[in-house]
Amino acid sequence: MRTRTLTAILVSALLLASGVGAGAVGAELAGTSAGASDAPAGTAAIAGGAAPAQASNVGGSPDLDVFVSNPNLVPGRTNQVELTIANDGNLRFGSPAAAETATTARNVRVDAEASGPLSVESGETAIGGVTTTAPGSVPVSLNVPEGVDPGTYTLDLDLTYAYYSSGEDRTVTVSRQVDLRVRDDARFQVVDVESDTQVGDSGTVEATIENVGAETARSADVTFSTQSNSVTVSGGQSDTVRVPEIGPGETATVAYDVGVASDLPVQQYTLSGSVAFEDPDGITRTDDGLSLGVLPLAEQEFALTDVDSQLRVAEDGDLVGTVRNDGPVRAESVVVRYAGDDQSVLPAERSTAVGTLGAGESANFSLPIAIGGEAEAGLRSLDMAVQYRNDEGESRVFEELVVDAEVAPERDRFDVAIENRTIPSGGTRTVDVAVTNNLDEPASDVEARLFADDPLDTGTTDTGYVQSLDPGETTTMTFELTTTGSATAGSTYPVSFDFRYDDADGDSQLTDTYRVPIDVTESEEGGLPLPVIVVALLVVGTGALVLYRRRQ
Repeated sequence: MRTRTLTAILVSALLLASGVGAGAVGAELAGTSAGASDAPAGTAAIAGGAAPAQASNVGGSPDLDVFVSNPNLVPGRTNQVELTIANDGNLRFGSPAAAETATTARNVRVDAEASGPLSVESGETAIGGVTTTAPGSVPVSLNVPEGVDPGTYTLDLDLTYAYYSSGEDRTVTVSRQVDLRVRDDARFQVVDVESDTQVGDSGTVEATIENVGAETARSADVTFSTQSNSVTVSGGQSDTVRVPEIGPGETATVAYDVGVASDLPVQQYTLSGSVAFEDPDGITRTDDGLSLGVLPLAEQEFALTDVDSQLRVAEDGDLVGTVRNDGPVRAESVVVRYAGDDQSVLPAERSTAVGTLGAGESANFSLPIAIGGEAEAGLRSLDMAVQYRNDEGESRVFEELVVDAEVAPERDRFDVAIENRTIPSGGTRTVDVAVTNNLDEPASDVEARLFADDPLDTGTTDTGYVQSLDPGETTTMTFELTTTGSATAGSTYPVSFDFRYDDADGDSQLTDTYRVPIDVTESEEGGLPLPVIVVALLVVGTGALVLYRRRQ
């Protein structure tokens, strides 16, 4: 027994020297196979966090190092530095197929600390396992003060991780360093913003940028963009303006057309910016840390006040009132217009101009509107709008306006009154008719026509004319009227008039028919009928003429 034990110890020492694990020796002496499970199975156990069965047969350790692909830092902001954790772990003994068992760094945690004026904003970060074939990465946030001196700065890192080796679970911490560099490149910041843009409109935003770096930037493309669908830059998401050259400490002003959608609140809207430029060596670089806030003016508004309706069914009328510019800026070429689609509302002109209105200023307007004959009298709500031009001469419309207008019932456009409405049966007489203009506007070229049906008839004068009639003015027109023998004394018969005239706009109008009564009376006793008298006068006149010629 003792001899066997000494032999086992001797064999174990020889096997260890040749790279075979003591665990395998012990298993062999105990009559078991150390290769009962292969290396890949042991490797898979690492990911689960449990010690593989073959861990005692493999020896080695991870070897972590840190690299940074872009070590450049920009002063005056928080820089994001991406670190790469590489693993060059080595296998000291055991099967190469099971090397990952001892070379994998598990549960890697990174703690960073910066030197000098730099400070680390992010805390300790866990990145999981790092193998020799799959590097890890970790972002580190670094605050770099404005005005920091250009040069190289050190980032100190403590890497803590666990690994398996020779059957043991070990945890170690190693220290590494990476160098970071603050360059002398051109850098930019926004030092002034001026804007006249409005909610519901567009305007010019001027941004003044300063080169706060130590080098000259040439062919600088300054781009500002928006991520909001409610804000546009030059009609889209972004726009770029080129500046030929900006030296250290110099400024340049770039302008963009910025629009803000309607119904948005008055608040700051952010535009993000970048500058792509060439450094003195002709290398293209980009500073993408710019931003600016756009505070738009309130949306332009108008009000209609003191509205008076002069509208009436079947007539032309006017809607009069006052339009007020409620601001916040001046409006040019202001036009008040009817914006509805009511088929019975017939604007003679859909708009009327009132000129330029400063913020808070008002002007009177009068909009000619006709109301159709089929319309109902009463209160109506009319959709109105104000059209105007902004300071850049672009047309804009404010549509959120409604006015209440009273529409008066239909009336006769002319009042017709016969001064003496009687006529003897079988007789003829002239009829004087008083015609009054009931319209609210002058009527010109007024022509009246008389119509009559049996037993009444018109004579040789059945029309009347007056050159013009002012509102409320009355004129007398004379017509000839006759009766036939069938007219019954004591009866009343109608005669009709209509009027054709030109309104204040010069448009020809024809009225409806006006009916007025005529009373037929008994013919006068003892008198000859008027036709007989006329014939007698003609005979006497002819005889007198013949007698005169004979005497000559």
